[in-house]
Amino acid sequence: MEIHYIPSASGVLLAGDHVGAFTPGHISVIGSNLPHDWVTPLGPDERIPGRDIVIQFLPAKLEQASAFLPELAELHDFLIRAQRGLSIKGCAREQAEALILDMEFQTGSMRLATFLSLLSLLRDTDEFDTLSSEAYLPDLSYGSLEALQQVFAHLFANLSEDIRLPDMARMVGMSDSAFSRFFKKNSGHSFTDHVNKLRIWKAGQLLTDTSLPITDICFEVGYRNLSNFNRVFLRHHNLTPSQYRKLSTNRRTFPLPQTLTDDMRGR
Repeated sequence: MEIHYIPSASGVLLAGDHVGAFTPGHISVIGSNLPHDWVTPLGPDERIPGRDIVIQFLPAKLEQASAFLPELAELHDFLIRAQRGLSIKGCAREQAEALILDMEFQTGSMRLATFLSLLSLLRDTDEFDTLSSEAYLPDLSYGSLEALQQVFAHLFANLSEDIRLPDMARMVGMSDSAFSRFFKKNSGHSFTDHVNKLRIWKAGQLLTDTSLPITDICFEVGYRNLSNFNRVFLRHHNLTPSQYRKLSTNRRTFPLPQTLTDDMRGR
């Protein structure tokens, strides 16, 4: 399990069957076997030093330690809840951020004490969104988790290319049909739906942050047909690309696709 803090970058978070935006200051708790990735669009040679601060720990060790530190047993429900992934928000996020930053400069028992304070804060707060849905029931070994995250990374890095399921299947050593079942079971989406979600998210970012013509954006995110791009974009956002761009000029942040916000309200 891990607590993941991103101080200053933005991008898209993939966690189980959740696909959504993250912004600077994002803090999430990710379950032990939950496929996940935080993707920040960058240029070919661009890097963000110190983009992530990650605290990894073993829930089983905390459970074992509760035998001689009974107070740790109070974390049980939180650890179960966090298996689906939690995005921390509000005052709890601000308090968690301060504790995480404190831990960077601490060692030994002081760092342990701050870590336990952080877990207590996360246990007690109701200021969070659950990321993956109750219907999401992955069946992942360690090797399968690595394979899925390899596919996630490849997809986002190659959105402008012609992405085909058979190519992904070969990359992870599966038949087409086995990969299709594996991907749907463990991502919560069909392969085509997942690729479309990523492409439409990227298109929304380009519409908001650049002045590129819509036709150029269509090709930049991997669509080869403008009418198909417009149709898929409308289905996800309930707005055409041009309407979305006009709306985004009056906002500092771009809205999530309607399908994603509907998902998040149900969690």
